[in-house]
Amino acid sequence: MPGSGVTKRSLLKAAAAAALGRAVPAQSRPPNFIYINADDLGYGDLGCYGSQLRTPHLDSMASGGARFRQFYSASPVCSPSRAALMTGRYPTRVGVPHVLAPESPSGLPESETTLAQVLKAQNYKTMCIGKWHLGSQPQYLPTSRGFDEYFGIPYSNDMWPLVLLHDATVIEDSVNLDTLAERYTQQAVQFIARSKDAPFFLYLAPAMPHLPLAASARFRCRSGLGPYGDAVEELDWSVGQVLQALGANGLEEQTLVMFSSDNGPWFQGSPGRLRGRKGETFEGGMRVPFLARFPGRIPSGVTVHAVATAMDILPTLARLARAPLPPNPLDGVDLWPLLTGERSEVEREAFLYFSSWNAQCARVGRWKLHVARYNTPPWTPEPRVGQLNLPLPRPELYDLEADSEESYDTAGDNPQIVADLRACLEALLATFPDQVRTAWRNTMSRTVEDTNAGQWPAPKTG
Repeated sequence: MPGSGVTKRSLLKAAAAAALGRAVPAQSRPPNFIYINADDLGYGDLGCYGSQLRTPHLDSMASGGARFRQFYSASPVCSPSRAALMTGRYPTRVGVPHVLAPESPSGLPESETTLAQVLKAQNYKTMCIGKWHLGSQPQYLPTSRGFDEYFGIPYSNDMWPLVLLHDATVIEDSVNLDTLAERYTQQAVQFIARSKDAPFFLYLAPAMPHLPLAASARFRCRSGLGPYGDAVEELDWSVGQVLQALGANGLEEQTLVMFSSDNGPWFQGSPGRLRGRKGETFEGGMRVPFLARFPGRIPSGVTVHAVATAMDILPTLARLARAPLPPNPLDGVDLWPLLTGERSEVEREAFLYFSSWNAQCARVGRWKLHVARYNTPPWTPEPRVGQLNLPLPRPELYDLEADSEESYDTAGDNPQIVADLRACLEALLATFPDQVRTAWRNTMSRTVEDTNAGQWPAPKTG
């Protein structure tokens, strides 16, 4: 709790550190890590998650490793979610609550330690390929944040100027998106081949299926489900090439490969049966696919039902690499016991759903509490008063095990659970920066008049 010198989390971290040596089997060298982070891919866009799209290589990863049913990005939009992945901390803690523009003077603060820096300190070779979107000024680029090499567009593929960087140098000033997946894949395969004699970390962040959609000639019009389907099927091909490169270099059993998405789908794509899309804190905006394959270490066909987040990746990989954790306190937890099937749950604090600086929901176990929501969805024109984060007239409570669609509000039947989750949310918010606490106070101070001005109906009574 805030103000106490010793917390449950600190005790757990100490215990985990003490157990680290005996929990990770001895190896001749630390494992390699590959994290593939798709852009705007929906929870329902892979065959192994129920899609009609053909994704045989990703489906093979699922059958040969672990598939998570409740894995979350830490934001419904890209820059904040990527900041959380790289630091193991909420984006509102690290000062990246919004999407960064190409001209933004800021980026992921240098006071934050990235996953690449954690691994580089353990003599890992590191490379980032694809979308970075954590700052385009030189001091924020991947090569200043722990990566030995960078090849990619430093922000989204719908931003201008659309430049391609190698390290910090512009090598193209008008990128052909149709060939980008092939080029990123080629860079990944080459990195694996030249890095096979030492532990490595490859962060591959494809441009697809973020709009504008693109695919190479051999995938164009092939899916039968339009440009989005074509882009996803080429993404699957790219994953297959990476897996094939590991086999060709004898690295399959030395490499943990992970695949996920930075947030839910935008205008196209499928959130499965989940409510909401990119930009929203409904499940469809933040619950994403997550697959992990590590032959000989992760059993085949594992389905993980526990809640997990992108913030958990840093502490998990640090454990496997026997690396010290960063000095800033982490919000993520170690997922390794879930990946191996040793445990079905890991202890964590409530998971908070943020949009910008605004806390809108909290999740503990099966229960998700909505306390605030914007007056307009992110893809519609703003009303005259602008977008406001408004307190819900009555908090909404959803049982996500019985109702992943968030269709049936059970708050009236469970007042104590509502009260407990609200108290947990407010206790956690007290540990966040001033901007978060101020945003919360501003939200909770808004009235029915604000609600009406924001084009919401006043709550009915009687």
